[in-house]
Amino acid sequence: MTGPGTETRRRTADTVRNVAATVISLATTAVVLILAVHIVFVAFEANTGNGLVRWFAGRATDLAWQFKDVFQPANAKATVVVNYGLAAVVYLVIGRTLVSLVRRLG
Repeated sequence: MTGPGTETRRRTADTVRNVAATVISLATTAVVLILAVHIVFVAFEANTGNGLVRWFAGRATDLAWQFKDVFQPANAKATVVVNYGLAAVVYLVIGRTLVSLVRRLG
């Protein structure tokens, strides 16, 4: 049975789902970008004395948590590229999966 408020409740629920999906998508994108910028800085040997480079390195290290040492190639650059890249892919897949699930609710 549908009442006068049913359409309003449905629109509100749709809006909440869309906002939640957008927030998840933006957060995931921000995390992946931080990891990617750090990878680029390491790969191209950015100045580690630079505040911006240090900021990205700190955030990326926090975000990569358990992925920082999954693989241990002999080359330090390869270690960062592979492990932080893996973290970025995992965040991307989980984020996109969550966005898809949130949008399908209801």
